[in-house]
Amino acid sequence: MPFRMTEMVGCEFPLFAFSHCRDVVAAVSRAGGFGVVGAVSSTPEQLEQELSWIDDHVEGKPYGVDVLIPEVQAVKMDITADQIIAQIPEKYRDFTRAILREAGISEEGANLHGGSQRPNTSLGQELLEVSFNHPVRLIANALGTAPPEMIEAGKEHGIPVAALVGAKEHAMKQIKAGVDIIVAQGGEGGGHCGEVSTVVLIPEVLDAIAEAGADIPVLAAGGIMDGRQMAGMMAMGADGAWCGSVWLATSEAETTEVFREKMIAATSRDTVRSKHRTGKYSRQLRSEWHRKWEEAEIPALPMPLMMLLSEPTLRAIDQASLNGNRAAQELATYFVGQGVGMVREQRGAGQVVQDFKEDFAASYERMMGLLE
Repeated sequence: MPFRMTEMVGCEFPLFAFSHCRDVVAAVSRAGGFGVVGAVSSTPEQLEQELSWIDDHVEGKPYGVDVLIPEVQAVKMDITADQIIAQIPEKYRDFTRAILREAGISEEGANLHGGSQRPNTSLGQELLEVSFNHPVRLIANALGTAPPEMIEAGKEHGIPVAALVGAKEHAMKQIKAGVDIIVAQGGEGGGHCGEVSTVVLIPEVLDAIAEAGADIPVLAAGGIMDGRQMAGMMAMGADGAWCGSVWLATSEAETTEVFREKMIAATSRDTVRSKHRTGKYSRQLRSEWHRKWEEAEIPALPMPLMMLLSEPTLRAIDQASLNGNRAAQELATYFVGQGVGMVREQRGAGQVVQDFKEDFAASYERMMGLLE
């Protein structure tokens, strides 16, 4: 069965796997899907190592890279990382210290003077340059309108550029920017997301593209956890599925064993859209981390300040949770969509791809049978 997206990027099945774990990316691509490695937290040197490893383990199958070049941030782009970190108010540092202290977690390693991430345009461009030195078949911009530099670089290297949207208005901006692929993510999705549900967003975006006279493929994202849902989105007109949360419960994932167990125990009502991780609304597994911020009625810092404060703190929490600290286990959280309620067990990433294929085929046959 020919698919538009498989012809565009060279994979066998239009299932796109966004993951921060290189093992997931390689396993998905080897199984016929298309792995996309998230590079938001990488330095250029780290990304070079990750992509070199993927090259050696993907068996020649295609994969892509997702970078973060925010359209709007709370800080200027021409200042140093230390200057950005210095803008984090002491009140917020004190509050995170209190969270750790109450849970019996050492501040050592939490780096409450700010994390190592420095999401800015210059870093994003450096990551692009690293990516183009490898046989990547897709570049995605994870947040905001794809900048002209990314579009131009994609055209220069013959690599399609994808961008995520959460509303049809965002899709129109991406069309004007010149992107090649739109990933329409509904509010059910993990990570940064809007409020419109996937089942409403997909036809809205497709109609907007048609009305604009454009011819751009759309990948459906947000809450998609199996091939049945993928088939439903493609029946509406989507050209494939972009998934993130389903890979977090795989044996290869970057998530901790503690978090994977929490995923299996969770229901679809156990997630929350919160700014208290990155400074922008993102969906995560609800935990004591969110309850403490909400009860204290302390507003989130804007991006990237909130992320620079929270990420090293949450890494310290994860480490303590693995060491058996029960309070840390209650605090532990990660980005995940409402589809978490469909996670019943840990599987290998390759098996997830195979299950998607089988569910998709069964759903397709079911739909064909209804037309007889």
